[in-house]
Amino acid sequence: MTTAASPMTNGQLFGRAKNSIPGGVNSPVRAYGSVGGTPRFLVSAKGPYVTDAEGREYVDMVASWGPAILGHAHPGTVEAVQQAAARGLSFGASTPGETELAELVKQRVSVDGDGPIEKLRLVSTGTEATMTAIRLARGYTGRDLLVKFAGHYHGHSDSLLAEAGSGVATLALPGSAGITAETAAQTLVLPYNDLDAVRRAFDEHSERIAGVIVEAAAANMGVLAPERGFNRALAQIVQSHGALLIVDEVLTGFRVGAAGWWGLEASKVVPDGAGWKPDLITFGKVIGGGMPLAALGGRRDVMDFLAPLGPVYQAGTLSGNPLAVAAGIATLRAATASVYESLNRTASVISAATSEALSAEGVAHTVQRAGNLFSFAFSEQAPRNYDDVRAQDTWRYAPFFHAMLDAGVTLPPSVFEAWFVTAAHDDRAVGRVLDALPAAAKSAAAATAP
Repeated sequence: MTTAASPMTNGQLFGRAKNSIPGGVNSPVRAYGSVGGTPRFLVSAKGPYVTDAEGREYVDMVASWGPAILGHAHPGTVEAVQQAAARGLSFGASTPGETELAELVKQRVSVDGDGPIEKLRLVSTGTEATMTAIRLARGYTGRDLLVKFAGHYHGHSDSLLAEAGSGVATLALPGSAGITAETAAQTLVLPYNDLDAVRRAFDEHSERIAGVIVEAAAANMGVLAPERGFNRALAQIVQSHGALLIVDEVLTGFRVGAAGWWGLEASKVVPDGAGWKPDLITFGKVIGGGMPLAALGGRRDVMDFLAPLGPVYQAGTLSGNPLAVAAGIATLRAATASVYESLNRTASVISAATSEALSAEGVAHTVQRAGNLFSFAFSEQAPRNYDDVRAQDTWRYAPFFHAMLDAGVTLPPSVFEAWFVTAAHDDRAVGRVLDALPAAAKSAAAATAP
């Protein structure tokens, strides 16, 4: 289906962008570097669909990387933003909406009235939320080392773009140019789902580890849920050593359930997961309903270490921006139990159909699920850590991706990203996805290793 087109093609727009923007994009994955070809420049979106500059409509399986949980341009969210904009775009002062959103988050992230968030600080991006949480952990504990897991992404602040060293508990190496060895050496990078590695790290560095940061369920190396009981055991280890556990729910928060992944574990939807709480938890994506907004929250005594009450400084002119807050409130209030039921059903239908299509063509794969987030690893065995994920036949994804794109379905332009559905993915939209799968599976099967 097509609509009114731009006077320029996607290719022309990409060429123009590269003259003024590094790589032609403002976030690297948009450049299609992993799959090749010409990025689509989008000009509008509605419900489960996006439209590119050439007027072509696609069923969208990216959903702005999660925030469009209700569907693009949801009327309630759009109206809330329009009303807020009419009152002023930014004030540089506190607004009642900030408190309303904080109270709403505290209420949602709980099970039977009990949750991990006593206070919340609003910021603008997920990177800012995790960066602040790490600074807070160091300031609160007086320690300097951070532990993270290989393949987990927590934004692009310096201490988080670190790569594993030569041993399980050795200090990390810089993962990007511009990051000093001294900064990277303040981070330990461990294999995911490996509690013994965590124990060894604390055996060697217990007095220096300020905190451990972990995605509640990994979704940046493809979707990779924690093994049963991993998060609970991790919390016990970390907290027994006087360090803080930072759980990153930038992707899973309010997306996999009303209380995020922690809520699924606490309510025993996920087996062997109840009985623990993080010290700090970070949010992004859905909390802003598509606008730039993120947050960190947690225990009162830890959060009160933030300025102006405490010695850990953090500030932001646009933190709690009234348009973003309005979008977040409207989105969270509309994300009801029926919305999550719809998301789970749709995710199950599409993931099962994709698996069936790949199996029909003899393509080795596993389905990776964490709530309504899912992806596919092109390997016989289900991965449990980043090394396993990287060992898959990644080269099968690009032809699969482009076959779906040619059929009018936009997938994440990397095998290491999650697929997202929305509450607006109705039978028509899902049907278009299912119709595109057989040819895409044939393309994946015909692919050859480089």
